[in-house]
Amino acid sequence: MKKIMMVALMAAATATAFAQSEVVKNAKKLFDKGQIEEAAQAVQSALNEGTPEDKATAWNIVSEAYYKKFADIQEIQLKEKVQPTGAVVDEKTMHESIMKALEAAMKCDEFDAMPNDKGKVKPRFRQASQQKYQNGRLQCIAAGQWFYNQKDYTSAFNAFKLYVESGKSSMFEGVNLNDQYANEIAYFASLAAYQAKDYENVVKYAQIAAQDTAKAKDATEILVFAKKETMKTSQDTLEYIEMLKKAAQQFPEDQRYSAWIGDYYLNSGKTAELAEWADGEIAKNPNDKFGYVYKGEAARLQDKFDEAVECYRKAFELDPTYIAAAYQAGVTLNSKAIKLKDELSDKKTGMLTKANADKVKAVLTEAKGYLEKVRELDPDHSQVNWVYALYQLYYNLGEKAKADELEKMLNQ
Repeated sequence: MKKIMMVALMAAATATAFAQSEVVKNAKKLFDKGQIEEAAQAVQSALNEGTPEDKATAWNIVSEAYYKKFADIQEIQLKEKVQPTGAVVDEKTMHESIMKALEAAMKCDEFDAMPNDKGKVKPRFRQASQQKYQNGRLQCIAAGQWFYNQKDYTSAFNAFKLYVESGKSSMFEGVNLNDQYANEIAYFASLAAYQAKDYENVVKYAQIAAQDTAKAKDATEILVFAKKETMKTSQDTLEYIEMLKKAAQQFPEDQRYSAWIGDYYLNSGKTAELAEWADGEIAKNPNDKFGYVYKGEAARLQDKFDEAVECYRKAFELDPTYIAAAYQAGVTLNSKAIKLKDELSDKKTGMLTKANADKVKAVLTEAKGYLEKVRELDPDHSQVNWVYALYQLYYNLGEKAKADELEKMLNQ
């Protein structure tokens, strides 16, 4: 009984292989007659069945079918650019077709490179594919750009990815592709993946892009963005901070990394870590304005107003256009004045002696000087909202006309 079953199974396998060969032959006949679409449809059942030779032939038919669809639409597009007639150019189908054509050609080569029944490897389609797709794969770049502009970020990623990965295909064995675009397109793949929230591929392709020194900076930036988006654990946070520190060291001219480190410590309420990090930044570069501002923030959070103001003053001195530093100096001096007034006021009456009132006024006047400078640099208060803070100072200093002017702005 077992022997009969084995014979039956072998017969069934032979019949299946024969059937798949017939499918490929019939599809090939349709293809040779120019019935491309019909051939591609007819061969579907043979793509993953039959001998490697049959599979290679089947995938080649699919590749040729999609390539012809791409070429036909591209021809219309080129004619329209030279002499517009109003013909419809289906760009989406054109781009999808070249991608499917290249994918099918690579799949064809996988089977084409397998040993035949005599154990020989004799690729039948590789040479033609090499000639066609050395330039054809460049169309994937155009496809990626088109899909990206359409905000179809998943398709854009797939197009850019296909360009990068096809350069590694065995189909191009022995060919010098002179692939100077690979790292740059890998960056675009990571960017599209980021927009599609596919963070695993962001990392994969950004790391490829970073191998090119010309794209290392852009690739590092997107790696940092991706890490920030995917932080879940305390370990993730530590890795994120380390990434920022390495990026700040690698690209010292890009001060955003330092600012992001400072913002993280500040927004997380890690005052001690903020102060320690800021001191380290200043030690490395005594002219680091961000280091002074963040050191000032750490001091301000501990009500060390004099130290904070001195740090802001130093930052503003280093960069006289650094509006945020001047603003922070002004509002911190105002906080100092409020605290000083509370300390110097009579505990029973709440009143100040003239000498003590002059001390408070001196601090308020210094604060006013900084905020008036901010107003001068940022008249439309687009960078910092200085209006209320300066109004408060004018009011407390008894400068009614100036206070009234700002009150009108507050009520607008």
